[in-house]
Amino acid sequence: MRIGELARQAGCPVETVRYYEREGLLPLANRSEGNNYRVYDHTHLERLLFIRRCRALDMTQDEIRVLLAALDSPEADCETVNRLLDAHLAHVEARIAELDRLRGQLESLRQACRTASAARDCGILQQLNRAGETPASPAADGDHSHIPGVHHR
Repeated sequence: MRIGELARQAGCPVETVRYYEREGLLPLANRSEGNNYRVYDHTHLERLLFIRRCRALDMTQDEIRVLLAALDSPEADCETVNRLLDAHLAHVEARIAELDRLRGQLESLRQACRTASAARDCGILQQLNRAGETPASPAADGDHSHIPGVHHR
């Protein structure tokens, strides 16, 4: 099958397939002799679907590489896979705790302005504009790991 068909069957854009090839997560396809098109087979589709399932679990490329290496070594011990998943779960739990703190900060901030008024009288803007105070959230110093899909691990 050609790249468009592979992408369609995997439910992703063609550019995603090319990206995973460039990153070494998906093996390069053979080229057809007549027209030099890339020709993908069922193993490419299976691997692409595996990668996409890992991405849906918010795994990084490095984590996916470890899992693919284990997948490619079916006789090897899966302890590495177990440790990777435990570490990923701990990271997710830390992000949930961070999001809970962020929610609390936002709820508290929201209490500062209960009714619509002129911006000069807005309690939210006044609290955010207090000189010398920095919010406790990591987002204050440019860390956007609390935003789903943004990875800074």
